[in-house]
Amino acid sequence: MINFSMSKQQEMIKKEVAKLVKDIVIDNAHDMDENGEIPQESIQKAWELGVSVSMVPEEFGGYGMADSPLETSLVLEELAFGEMAFAVAVTTPSLFIGPVARMGTEEQKKKYLPLVCTEKYPYCTMAMNEPRFGFDAISLKTAAEKKNGSYVINGEKCFVPMAAKASHMLVAADLDGKPNLFIVNTDNPGVKVGDREKTLGLYALEMNRVVFENCEIPAEDRLGGEEGCDYDSVLQRTRTAMAAIAAGVTNASYQFAREYAKTRVQFGEPIAHRQAVAFMLAEMAYEVDAIRLMAWKSASALEAGKDAKRQSYLAKMYAGEMGMKICDYGVQVLGGHGYIREYPVERYYRNARAFANLEAIATV
Repeated sequence: MINFSMSKQQEMIKKEVAKLVKDIVIDNAHDMDENGEIPQESIQKAWELGVSVSMVPEEFGGYGMADSPLETSLVLEELAFGEMAFAVAVTTPSLFIGPVARMGTEEQKKKYLPLVCTEKYPYCTMAMNEPRFGFDAISLKTAAEKKNGSYVINGEKCFVPMAAKASHMLVAADLDGKPNLFIVNTDNPGVKVGDREKTLGLYALEMNRVVFENCEIPAEDRLGGEEGCDYDSVLQRTRTAMAAIAAGVTNASYQFAREYAKTRVQFGEPIAHRQAVAFMLAEMAYEVDAIRLMAWKSASALEAGKDAKRQSYLAKMYAGEMGMKICDYGVQVLGGHGYIREYPVERYYRNARAFANLEAIATV
């Protein structure tokens, strides 16, 4: 039977994250966006919630808790309600930690998890997006070739979060016609981190291009060893995460537009009384719920150990389409004020473009 009630633990986590967002993010999100950076102390405070390491066994530095994509979805939504760039930045280490903890060999877990499951925010990430039209996360141009007991990676990645500071990254590359993930130390001479990306939105998030030129890594650094990893499950988790983030961003746009419409008086009454505005607000409300429920459906399937390929794909696609529409409505409700940077709805609108365009910048 379907149950939309949160457990006591989920309610506690949601409230704790919401309080942190209210205390350190919402009032500072504009400055983060304008300055193009997130204060390190803010990232550290959010990191201390322990979301990224909760499911890592204690022996490797984690808390040894059950893996819960649904709880992580709740966290991502709350963080993104404050600022999407903040949500991605805080959870970027999960892109490395999660796959290694779930699918890495025992040797990989022992070698890498203690390095990144630390009290201090660790810089590690995943490189998946590629700079080409019609990018497909299954058909990768970046390729790995096995030579003399090692893997040699060649290719180029883009929109890699926190790449300039990362010590390690998981690199998605084609191996014999199938996508795989490889653990790469950024000190490797074959890794060249380029300039920071100049993007439409997510100004506060550092993302870079990364070139792999004859990047040789040990054979044991193929995630999962000779058997490889469940690459599909990685995509399912990252797509679910994007839908959860979209629920947060669109809800922020809706909430701000609704309150503005209730207090903005024109022709002797609040503009919320105008049918055209009221209809937009109503549509925003139910589409936010639709995105959230699709994210939850996908996360619930993952939590139950089921294949969520269909649910995660539909959730991300719907978030990409409706996310832009909802955030556009937010701009429209504010009229001319929606177009100036003094108000947050223009930032939500710019950031929402990422829902459709980017893969694997967050995960549950």
